[in-house]
Amino acid sequence: MSFIGTLALLLVITLVVSQLFGRWGIPDVIGQILVGVICGPALLGWFQQTAMIEQFQEIGVIILMFIAGLESDLSLLKKYLKPALAVALGGMILPIVIMGGASYLFGIDPFEAFFIGVIFSATSVSISVAVLREFKKLDSKEGATILGAAVADDIAGVMMLSIMISMMNSRGEHVPNSGHGSLPLWLTLLLQAGFFVVSYFLIRWLAPKLMKISEQMLPVASSSIMAMIVCLGMATAAEAVSLSGAVGSFFAGIAIANTHKKETINRSFVPIGYAMFIPIFFVNVGLSMRLDHFWDSIVLIVVMTFLAIITKLFGSGAGARMLGFDFNSSYVVGSGMIARGEMALITAQIGYGAHLISETYYSDIITVIVLATLLAPFVLKHALKKITPAA
Repeated sequence: MSFIGTLALLLVITLVVSQLFGRWGIPDVIGQILVGVICGPALLGWFQQTAMIEQFQEIGVIILMFIAGLESDLSLLKKYLKPALAVALGGMILPIVIMGGASYLFGIDPFEAFFIGVIFSATSVSISVAVLREFKKLDSKEGATILGAAVADDIAGVMMLSIMISMMNSRGEHVPNSGHGSLPLWLTLLLQAGFFVVSYFLIRWLAPKLMKISEQMLPVASSSIMAMIVCLGMATAAEAVSLSGAVGSFFAGIAIANTHKKETINRSFVPIGYAMFIPIFFVNVGLSMRLDHFWDSIVLIVVMTFLAIITKLFGSGAGARMLGFDFNSSYVVGSGMIARGEMALITAQIGYGAHLISETYYSDIITVIVLATLLAPFVLKHALKKITPAA
């Protein structure tokens, strides 16, 4: 089947499944991930991950995070910066210590066990964003804290990954085509600091000027085109300094939200993203799952999945609780940090290429990432119901 045909069929299936899940009160992102699990290599084998699907899902997460930035309240993000950092710190320390320790108890090499802890310190807020949007809580104090913590999480995770790859390189094992380790660590960190300086200038001055320029241009939807240029440009800049493109697009969204064209751009991007690219991103999470050795490693998978949920829930939730959030709000924040998604998958993939994790455990860890990501929206939805008044 051609890629166009595959794309059309995937969209038909996700549309039907999302409709059914919506009627049952289940977040539609769960249905989209399950489409990938059931129709992909894990079960039926109808669809495979291809280069084109990978490209579409990458655009999907970039647009999703751009929309998240666009719908974020900048004053709230500033207001809840301190709890966001506490949430990020708690949500990183607990997985590294507990999941790394559990891996060691399963007989995994100490260095490899520590890297597994690093993998699960990552957070993919993309799935949480979809659920928060559904409950209209993206611009709440909980939503702002989750978004801020996820950005801090991503930066710290990339730094740790860079350090571990540098350590591996010092052992004489060069990392091919990873985009990491080719520059000294101090230079990588300096470039990342430069990226955040550029982001500040974009939010404060450049984005408003660019949107004013777009209004004077003749092409149809010139403002939306300019916003897309900013979105993709910032994603590219983030990737160039070894950050996730999702971080760049998130800051691009915040920058555009700081202009008078915010509502216009939001009305343009939501249909673009949710009509094609964002569903393919969630389907691709399911397509990455493999069950070849599932039963051989069932104890490891079950224990690690449980720990993946608990460590983020309690680690991040405790960070929020210590900074003054009540129990229910802390529960929302903790559950919003559970999903690992593309950030953990990317970290695991880079680590695998860098020989930080062996082939023996790589597929098991991917399965745990997908299972934790699959369960995360259920936990978050349960938490949100506690702070959302019944209609």
